[in-house]
Amino acid sequence: MAQKNNDELFKNVISHAKEYGFVFQSSEIYDGLSAVYDYGQLGAELKNNIKTYWWKSMVQMHENIVGIDSAIFMHPKIWKASGHVDGFNDPMIDNKDSKKRYRADQLLEDKIAKYEKDGKTEKAAKLQADMDDALKAEDLPRLKALIEEHEIACPVSGTKNWTDVRQFNLMFSTQFGAMAEGSDQVYLRPETAQGIFVNFLNVQKTGRMKIPFGIAQIGKAFRNEVIARQFIMRMREFEQMEMQFFVRPGEDKKWFEYWKEARLKWHKALGTPTEKYRYHDHVKLAHYANAATDIEFEFPFGFKEVEGIHSRTDFDLSQHQEFSGKKMQYFDAELDENGKPYGNYVPYVIETSIGLDRMFLLTMMNALEEEDLSTPEKQDSRTLLRLHPALAPIKAAIFPLTKKDGLPEKAREVMDALKFDFNCIYEEKDAIGKRYRRQDAVGTPFCITVDHQTLEDNTVTIRHRDTMEQQRIEIKDLHWTIESKVSWRSLLSQS
Repeated sequence: MAQKNNDELFKNVISHAKEYGFVFQSSEIYDGLSAVYDYGQLGAELKNNIKTYWWKSMVQMHENIVGIDSAIFMHPKIWKASGHVDGFNDPMIDNKDSKKRYRADQLLEDKIAKYEKDGKTEKAAKLQADMDDALKAEDLPRLKALIEEHEIACPVSGTKNWTDVRQFNLMFSTQFGAMAEGSDQVYLRPETAQGIFVNFLNVQKTGRMKIPFGIAQIGKAFRNEVIARQFIMRMREFEQMEMQFFVRPGEDKKWFEYWKEARLKWHKALGTPTEKYRYHDHVKLAHYANAATDIEFEFPFGFKEVEGIHSRTDFDLSQHQEFSGKKMQYFDAELDENGKPYGNYVPYVIETSIGLDRMFLLTMMNALEEEDLSTPEKQDSRTLLRLHPALAPIKAAIFPLTKKDGLPEKAREVMDALKFDFNCIYEEKDAIGKRYRRQDAVGTPFCITVDHQTLEDNTVTIRHRDTMEQQRIEIKDLHWTIESKVSWRSLLSQS
């Protein structure tokens, strides 16, 4: 029954996202483009608010972290140096009947999640251990054997007619240049981190940054994901919010623990239930890492990564130093415990990397609820998007009670006064109750109703989304009332 409820929740979020203008299938009038989505009018606002929360938390609240915006196109040698050309692969398996391709490890993870839901915890633990061993050893035949051993069927065809597991490179390539015969092959960046690393010296010198310091960036990345499923969880074009924190060699473990704790606190400040989050330590580390932990969120389809914290050592800067021939070193004039300058060294890096689209989905999942308002006399309910007020796409909706007697004009005055500071919407169609319900469904924290009494004493009714409580307040107090709930201060002070 729980599985059914989880499936229903996921389907409800997807349909709600489309119905209210949050997320649309890309190129929908042409039957869509697989694993690519567009953000609608409210989705764009919510997405921007999540970005603002992250940026303010990272850059504004830290004196030693600055932000950049690097280009999507970069020199192809960068991806050779980073290891993406030779090593950016996923273990893929095809079903011969459906012709669909899947990530072998994700098929196994789904089976593990099913075992756990069915109470078969020992079986789940055994499969998890076997999969981790196979991934660590890069034993592709073993991955296929596990898929067969646990009788995993293709979700589309329902058959178990599998090919061998093979590695598949995920980078998109394109031609760079006006003429095809004289153009160079370049890649659409599969991550935003390398744009930070190649600008390490530019930022450090122009900003006179001292170790430890960080560089943050929000930007698009592209991966040729072959699995189009789970809505915006896995997309070919997606957005990342990454911060690379440069530290002294030997201090990486200390900072790794610091950022693990700090990033989980950032998530929890939004009011998400603590039990919905967990840490997952990597068994198989990436080629650049000496430690890695994922912050996972419990989606309806199981715990999945939302953010990664990685101790990348000095791999990236050392690789770019070797491939470019330019020194990527920092001169540290501060004295160590023996009274000697630290001198020149290639800094170590702690990375925090969060998927913006996954964070968007998490936020929608956590906020959407159907609230039963039934009484003995009447059946009633409402669809509510209980977003943190700071993230809400619309902060206040202004309603004239009727479309006559000067109420629309007065409501427009209120709207004009508030819109400089808050994203507001004006609406006069339908009964007031229906208007309230529409705003509940998109997460608007406040509804302000202008009625005939307003014309007499300059007071309005303000309705609170979460409690449906209505207050009579003076128009001059509206700004403070809204600001006290939706300001970034209320959120940043807890993160």
